[in-house]
Amino acid sequence: MTRRVLLHVGAPKTGTSFVQDILFTNRAALRERGILYAAERHDTHFLAALDLLDLPWGGLEREAVGAWDRLAAEVRAWPETAIISHEIFGRASRVQVARAMESLASHDAEIHVVFSARDLVRQIPAEWQENVKHRRTKTYTRFLENLQDPERSAEVAQWFWAVQEIPDVLDRWGEALPREQVHLVTVPRPGASPTLLWERVAGVFGIDPAEFGPAGKANQSLGVPESTMVRRLNLRLNDTLPNHHYRTFVRELLVHRNLSRRPGSPRLSLPPDVHRWASALGRSWVSELALRGYDVVGTLDDLVPDAALPFVDPDRCDEEQVADAALDGLAIMTRETARLRDVEIELHGVIDDLMGQLDRFHSTRSYKAKERLVAMSATNPLARAGLFAYRRLRGRNSRST
Repeated sequence: MTRRVLLHVGAPKTGTSFVQDILFTNRAALRERGILYAAERHDTHFLAALDLLDLPWGGLEREAVGAWDRLAAEVRAWPETAIISHEIFGRASRVQVARAMESLASHDAEIHVVFSARDLVRQIPAEWQENVKHRRTKTYTRFLENLQDPERSAEVAQWFWAVQEIPDVLDRWGEALPREQVHLVTVPRPGASPTLLWERVAGVFGIDPAEFGPAGKANQSLGVPESTMVRRLNLRLNDTLPNHHYRTFVRELLVHRNLSRRPGSPRLSLPPDVHRWASALGRSWVSELALRGYDVVGTLDDLVPDAALPFVDPDRCDEEQVADAALDGLAIMTRETARLRDVEIELHGVIDDLMGQLDRFHSTRSYKAKERLVAMSATNPLARAGLFAYRRLRGRNSRST
């Protein structure tokens, strides 16, 4: 039987985390149906991507050493369908792609590349917001200038185009594969069924989308004033707050669980001149992709940008709205601080109770006798022999009494 290896390589901000959550949550049930999503922890494939791409990532790259080879070995050993998924795979160089293909190849393996894509006009604002959620402080204006620079000299531009330039990513990853084994999954237009994207991806993976449907909603985007507030917050926290605390309190608690759900905020879009530029570029991609013969799941029309939306500049937005978002953020953090303080007080009570039990135990006659025996064993051979015999009877190897 031909084994299928499905490499889902991006793009960021196209529902990839949403898909990975479903795969990870259902990995045991999928395995029973012959589909391997090899992941002992949620970031297994992310670490494998860091390793394959040799990417620095705030120290996580040290934890990632060997992760790709371990994942590839597990996939090679699996007799049926295996799925590998992370959005940063998209930036792999041709050399790194060749290594990945070689790692996964075997006489009975059929390798497929899957790439989910959304129109450029929606991707650009989403990518800036993702930067803000990862502690970046670059203004929206400067971000847009960097992306439009033909030299692509800024780090943010190099990253963006490496993972978002659809024809280039598919050319690198699909160069050695038959066109029917390169699958371009298009993200539906706004207003489509919220399950349609998953249905498209699941169809490529060979998964029943109804049986393994999403348990929750995909990540929602921030509004304009919320984005502005978080960017300004980054300016105040970046030199003082460690990454693990930022992840917990800012990105997860503040942004994902609260600010992204605030109603009524204007949504981030593109200024008219940038919209014209991005729309023209996106249409040129669609024309090129139509000639390549890839397996398109959805329709290339999904990648043609819609008309421009009203633009609200996050660098010059309504300060009253920003202040309201900041006050909501302060209220969220205050409630969390109070909750954690209650937990701390409760834990101190548990600790005090345990310390009291230890004190009472240490005051017993039997414990004091053992203490004297241990002290005597340091100088008295007879006491030392007695302590040795006692420990043998108790079956203990520790140095404690």
